Amino acid sequence: MICNLLLVDDHSLIRAGVRALVTDIPGYAVIGEANDGTQLVELVERLNPDIVLLDISMKDTSGLDALQQLKRVRPHSKVLILSMHTDPALIMQALESGAHGYLLKDTSANELKHALEALRNNERYLSPAIAHTVINQALIRVQKQQPDPAQAHNLTARQLEILRLIVRGKSTREIANGLNLSIKTVETHRAQIMKRLQIHDVAGLVLFAVREKIISLDD
Repeated sequence: MICNLLLVDDHSLIRAGVRALVTDIPGYAVIGEANDGTQLVELVERLNPDIVLLDISMKDTSGLDALQQLKRVRPHSKVLILSMHTDPALIMQALESGAHGYLLKDTSANELKHALEALRNNERYLSPAIAHTVINQALIRVQKQQPDPAQAHNLTARQLEILRLIVRGKSTREIANGLNLSIKTVETHRAQIMKRLQIHDVAGLVLFAVREKIISLDD
């Protein structure tokens, strides 16, 4: 089954470049392009895309504002931020606003493929280059919150191991291969982790993992 994509960027050359990269990835098709938030809402309602590749910084519209509009109109569409910005606060805000992944614009075609596959499989994706940035931002927030060490005991040793890998940006397939588990087993652990912690996004998992010292900047 083809996964339909919508490109949102106010630079036509960027859109053309991404479209060219997507064309070479089997199983994906660009069904529309928008250059601002107004066009985005219109096309999302009309085309019903599976994944929206969204620039976070556009001339006439804030990408974060566009993201919030998109989530109201089509909450089930996955959103992959494609940006040149590595500002920690901006990345966290995008994740907390509903983005399912964050990819830097200088990424390789292979990483774009991995990101699209992750979102298509209902997973999250962060560029490895910004993983430490997200953890750093989480550390800053931890200093302003009261820790709850007892919460960590709700997880088994295996779940803690899988949590560490999720926070480092590993996909379900990569975790399964690395731990010699089936994909279904990893998916089950992932669901149980989120259910036990009552956390349902990557940013929240990172915050928890740093707060409970499950992962550090040296990992």
